[in-house]
Amino acid sequence: MPVPPDTAFAVAALLLGLIVGSFLNVVVYRLPKMMQAQWAVQAAEIEGREPEAQAPFNLWMPPSRCPSCAAPVRAWQNVPVLSWLWLRGRCATCAVRISPRYPIVEALTGALSLWTALHFGFGIAGAGALVLLWYLIALAFIDADTTLLPDSMTLPLLWIGLLLNLDSTYVPLREAVIGAAAGYLVLWMVYWAFKLITGREGMGYGDFKLLGALGAWMGWKMLLPIVLLSASAGAIIGIVLILLARRGRNIPIPFGPYLAIAGFAALLYGHPLLELLGQA
Repeated sequence: MPVPPDTAFAVAALLLGLIVGSFLNVVVYRLPKMMQAQWAVQAAEIEGREPEAQAPFNLWMPPSRCPSCAAPVRAWQNVPVLSWLWLRGRCATCAVRISPRYPIVEALTGALSLWTALHFGFGIAGAGALVLLWYLIALAFIDADTTLLPDSMTLPLLWIGLLLNLDSTYVPLREAVIGAAAGYLVLWMVYWAFKLITGREGMGYGDFKLLGALGAWMGWKMLLPIVLLSASAGAIIGIVLILLARRGRNIPIPFGPYLAIAGFAALLYGHPLLELLGQA
């Protein structure tokens, strides 16, 4: 009996999600360092200095190594989730502890990929949704670590959303274009209103671009649910962290992870949210 396409797609999404999750760990760790190296080169050029020579460092080079003993990570040590469990969370060479976040990101990416594939089924909408999910996971963890949302990720994400909506994959192109512009402008206006009132910056420009990208994927009607969900989640978690004394009141809280969570929720359940808000 042939396997139904939707079932095969869901299984493939789970397995591919685990592999992609392993790669996302590399992106989350290396991309901010690549940006810092690029800024150092640009600063040297502006100051008229010769940039310092640096060894190749990108998403592919050098190969993964233990940060403690520099032992190379072998193929069998890089199987998503299973290798970490087999090694009991420690380097096979020097036994230094390996952060549990690596298998968490892998498992999270695999599970959410399966969820997304089951929701959309086999087709261009399902494949595109997986791409959006993977971008959002990487952006959420990068922002949580560094308070950065790289243009090299947010801007391509915006263009991918617009291209997919040329044939109204998620929303008509008109709604997608308005969503991209409105998504950026909404947070831009909030930023300047907050700065004029308090004299402080409440968020970064990367947040504007991420919401603009989400608007390009899901249209302008979905912006209000995304903003409400992300603001509510950010406020609740921020208050909890302050009460637990894990974060001072003056320490900025990255907004990108909450935008990513809200964007994923809107992608899967946006229409019920719109109905709840009376906008459908």
